[in-house]
Amino acid sequence: MSKYSYIIPAFNEQENIVTIYERLMVLAKKNKNCDYEIIFVNDGSYDNSLKILEELAKANKNLKYINLSRNFGHQAALWAGLLHASGDAIISLDCDLQDPPELIEEMIIKWQEGYDVVYARRLNYRGDNFFKKIASKVYYSLLDKITNISIPQNVGDFRLIDKKVLKALSKMKERSKYIRGMVAWTGFKSTFVDYHRPDREKGISKYTFRKLAGLAISGMMNFSQIPLKLGLYMGIISIITGFILLSYQIFDSVLNNAYYHLYKWLVVVIFIFIGFLFMLIWILGEYIARIYDEIRARPLFVAEDKVNFD
Repeated sequence: MSKYSYIIPAFNEQENIVTIYERLMVLAKKNKNCDYEIIFVNDGSYDNSLKILEELAKANKNLKYINLSRNFGHQAALWAGLLHASGDAIISLDCDLQDPPELIEEMIIKWQEGYDVVYARRLNYRGDNFFKKIASKVYYSLLDKITNISIPQNVGDFRLIDKKVLKALSKMKERSKYIRGMVAWTGFKSTFVDYHRPDREKGISKYTFRKLAGLAISGMMNFSQIPLKLGLYMGIISIITGFILLSYQIFDSVLNNAYYHLYKWLVVVIFIFIGFLFMLIWILGEYIARIYDEIRARPLFVAEDKVNFD
């Protein structure tokens, strides 16, 4: 008998918890011959999310929740749920109902056909602002070009993974988690289930632009060495640019008797090199910060309590 684990990070989702639970229970009742567990991860919510989870857990022992001591972020909360999952297939989805639970039936069918990873792939963009849509397209296009693995586009953290994929993920010790990249890196057999993602009906998105930017940087830094080579590229561009400017001034002085003060010879080249140095310092700083973070080896999350776990 197969067992399914549903992992749901929740941060201030009091308006959606009951609804997504009820929709998952409809799915569970259809699969009467299968066992299940629903693991909510309360990521430091300050609304009534925890109280709602407490009531649901009392009524159903298959509903489990992890209450983090503060808000550690979506990726950390998702990781906490994954580490506590015991199912043969593990399905992660958001609590905002933009990841329709009804799609899971189709994902399970793909898993039963032999696929180890089943991604839910969006065919549309959400009702975000125009800049966010363009930035997303540019980011995924850039990520595909600079990484040495193929990370699927237009997919989030709504996916099904086999327990052997989870076992492989659990061996990855990096602290700066980019889970969708980590799943792709494992190289297990994967497929897609396409769907049109609905807009959020209740509550507001917790992924601010700053958080999205941080996630994007994690994806590029964790799965590409191109940033390390960026200094080389900038240096080459700076040298070529400086040489062109210097050549122009030399020929202009020789052929046209033009006179350039010393500062005119230096200012443009110096300006370019200053920009290059700032870029290089930023890249080095990013990697040094990550090395420092790894050395500290702090836990990625702190669970204040756990309910209905053995």
